[in-house]
Amino acid sequence: MKKEKTENPKFAIIEISGSQLQVFEGKKYEVDYMEGEKGDSIEMDKVLLVEDGKNTHIGKPYVEKAKVKAKIDSQKKGEKIRGLIFKAKSRYRKNYGHRAKVTRLLIEKISV
Repeated sequence: MKKEKTENPKFAIIEISGSQLQVFEGKKYEVDYMEGEKGDSIEMDKVLLVEDGKNTHIGKPYVEKAKVKAKIDSQKKGEKIRGLIFKAKSRYRKNYGHRAKVTRLLIEKISV
């Protein structure tokens, strides 16, 4: 995983939409679709690790009393995924595509 350089070393690793994501305060991230509208606030308590520059809190599996507050920045469609079905010697070819919905989150605060 590529480590981001930031002035504020405070970050957290959260579990969201079935995957783990490293988040920093004030940054935006795209995740799988979540219920809600633009401007809604979300509080996530499935925090696996919190680093605040001095201390590191590691969960077993989650850090107790740790929360990440985020705001829904936008709801949109992601990139188009293209697929192809091909059967040899029968002249059968079929193209298909799909655009999954994604939610863009703005991380407001990480607290322990």
